Amino acid sequence: MPAAPRGPESIFDVNAGLDRTKALERLLGQRIVILDGAMGTMIQSYKLDEAGFRGERFKDWPRELKGNNDLLNLTQPQIIQAIHREYLEAGADLLETNTFNSTAVSLADYKLEAVACELNAAGARNARAAADAFMAANPGRLCWVAGALGPTSKTASLSPDVHNPAFRAITWDQLVAAYCEQSRGLLEGGADLLLVETVFDSLNSKAALFAIENCFEEAGRRLPVMVSFTITDKSGRTLSGQTVEAYWNSVSNHRLLSIGINCALGPNEMRPFIEELAGLADIYVSAHPNAGLPNPMLPTGFPETPETFAPQLREWCANGWLNLVGGCCGTTPAHIKVLAEALGGLPPRVPPKVEPCTRLSGLEPLTVRPETNFVNIGERTNVTGSPKFAKLILAGDYEGGLAIARQQVENGAQMIDVNLDEAMLDSEKAMTTFLNYVASEPDIARVPVMIDSSKWSVIEAGLKCIQGKGVVNSISLKEGEEKFKSQARLIRRYGAAVVVMAFDERGQADSFERRIQLCQRSYRILTGEVGFPPQDIIFDPNVLTVGTGIEEHNNYAADFIRATQWIKEHLPLARVSGGISNVSFSFRGNNLVREAMHSAFLYRAVKAGLDMGIVNPGLLGVYEEIPKDLLERVEDVLLNRRPDATERLVSFAQTIKQKDQAQTQEDA
Repeated sequence: MPAAPRGPESIFDVNAGLDRTKALERLLGQRIVILDGAMGTMIQSYKLDEAGFRGERFKDWPRELKGNNDLLNLTQPQIIQAIHREYLEAGADLLETNTFNSTAVSLADYKLEAVACELNAAGARNARAAADAFMAANPGRLCWVAGALGPTSKTASLSPDVHNPAFRAITWDQLVAAYCEQSRGLLEGGADLLLVETVFDSLNSKAALFAIENCFEEAGRRLPVMVSFTITDKSGRTLSGQTVEAYWNSVSNHRLLSIGINCALGPNEMRPFIEELAGLADIYVSAHPNAGLPNPMLPTGFPETPETFAPQLREWCANGWLNLVGGCCGTTPAHIKVLAEALGGLPPRVPPKVEPCTRLSGLEPLTVRPETNFVNIGERTNVTGSPKFAKLILAGDYEGGLAIARQQVENGAQMIDVNLDEAMLDSEKAMTTFLNYVASEPDIARVPVMIDSSKWSVIEAGLKCIQGKGVVNSISLKEGEEKFKSQARLIRRYGAAVVVMAFDERGQADSFERRIQLCQRSYRILTGEVGFPPQDIIFDPNVLTVGTGIEEHNNYAADFIRATQWIKEHLPLARVSGGISNVSFSFRGNNLVREAMHSAFLYRAVKAGLDMGIVNPGLLGVYEEIPKDLLERVEDVLLNRRPDATERLVSFAQTIKQKDQAQTQEDA
């Protein structure tokens, strides 16, 4: 028998032109929403043979089709609709379409790429037909259709070839094309929302979200989007290596209805990760675990019965962790029925008010909060700043380049700046190759990547390689507002933060007034017109060289420090960064002076509010340990405290005995 109406949604009439998105949001505020259970488990119960999968249309297909569950949307639609109906009768509010493997990427195993869009449309129509028929027969119930987008059968973050870390079986562009086609089909078939689920590779899911946004833009309308990722074992990481918080940081600036965890684990194993996610996310949280860990000796292949499954999830809901809950592999309508009954009367989780902060990630999170100390961004993986790194990359020695990146992280870099702008390089290819190498080294890949280039094509090549949330360095108003806005929108779609240089149509800002004017203008455009999260905006007010002997340069460092303080006071949530070594270029070859200048400049800038900077962390001295006579002369130059400051520092520098290996260290 159909489940009895539950809750205030019974006042709505399915035939009254209901706005399903608003109705779902209203329901999420009233009670816990019930997801359905496993489709594959139910299909197996029909014991279909090869002919049952093929149907009439594919009876002569040259590949074996048994096991291609998604094809049943076309060949056995009555079975798929019957399974959907069973879940609705059990109490499910939200049906997932039978389209988990309906991308051209996954269908290639069966040579069925050409029917990908058709399969998705059919899958959505089957779920839509079941939901509409059920609501018509049960006027007190509302049901929704979630178009399911699975992870595909390939991974964009990992190489399947142990001998070639840079190789990928699939590219970002191929994934985006496949997910665009899938999304179009799901929208055409009548899905109410889209669900990117069972994410085992964060980069695949970022490509899916990118494709979905493209599809919405093309269609001129948008649907709610849910994301559910998979923690593969008790280590608490995805298959591609990210932790729970790192993954949340990777997708946190996308417009999502919910974030959740599904598959791989049963309720007992998944519990700590759901608890962690519920404390992090300021949006709705979902969970649909497996019915325990696989056991091929059992009828469903999984140990949890409806009576053992439901109480565990009820506890999570009673703890205030969930807004949506259902089942994955091994669960059946019986599981969902007992679960729906067990949750009666429990209030939904109230998403916490989380203070906005800059959320970045590699395999691990880098969350920059107000209390976070200065963030070191390693500068040596830059062909324009490190002769040694440039020589290695030009020779094709990416392993050698990795050693420099590893050294930066070991020395304290919390992010690495990667710049491959070199006239003798195919910079797009080099960026892709190097970042793929980085992804193969967990000790390096644990930190976020700052993709540094003056060429937009190189920046995009980098964004297509990183599974975490990185930073683009940089964009500016140099080529006008329209290009600035277009690039910013794409950066957000790629899921990155951005460095904004104080540069406009007139050139580089080199005074305090010009710095704050350009930063304020950029901030207004990004937050007011583009909708860019202010906490993901990182201003670089231009660290320029002092001590050059040119009078117009004397105030460069002092103006940077003043501009930093102004940005922190007037542009809420924005961050400030800079390339610290620029300040001392006039003293190249004198490492003791340069190190003292960097330390003193950082000390003053951080006090003014500088959040992060591109530095060589292994060569940063301690401010309090700088000899007083050197410190006085360095700060005279940095703060422009006397007209003869440069001459005094130059004279003093000539008396300082160099460290034996100073130059070697600088170029390492």
